[in-house]
Amino acid sequence: QVQLVESGGGLVQAGGSLRLSCIASGSIFSINSMGWYRQAPGKQRELVGSIAGPGSISYAESVKGRFTISRDNVKTVYLQMSSLKPEDTAVYYCNIVYRTRPSGNDYTYWGQGTQVTVSS
Repeated sequence: QVQLVESGGGLVQAGGSLRLSCIASGSIFSINSMGWYRQAPGKQRELVGSIAGPGSISYAESVKGRFTISRDNVKTVYLQMSSLKPEDTAVYYCNIVYRTRPSGNDYTYWGQGTQVTVSS
C-alpha cells in the first residue's frame, strides 16, 4: 500500500503565499517523479508542476515565475506558491510515479487533495 499525505492548503488573499507539502510512504522502492496537479470546479485536472530529478522540472505556463516545486528527500515534495491569484483557486493533488521493485512496472498514485482558495 501507498500513502500520500498532503498539507498546507487554505484560504489566502490575492498576492499572498502558501506552501504545500506531500509525504509519500508505504510499499515504494523508488519514485520516478513527483508532481502537483490542480482541479478547479467545472474544469479538468491540470499539471501545475512536476519534478523527476534536479534537472528535470516542469511547470504550467500559468504558474511559471510564481510557483516553485522542490524535493528535499526521496519521498517529500513541496510546492511553494507566491503571488497567488484568484484563478489559482482549486483542489491541489499530489501525484507520484513509483516502483515497488527495481525492475518492476511504473505505478501512479494520487493524494486526496488539499483545497487552495485565493480571495480577491
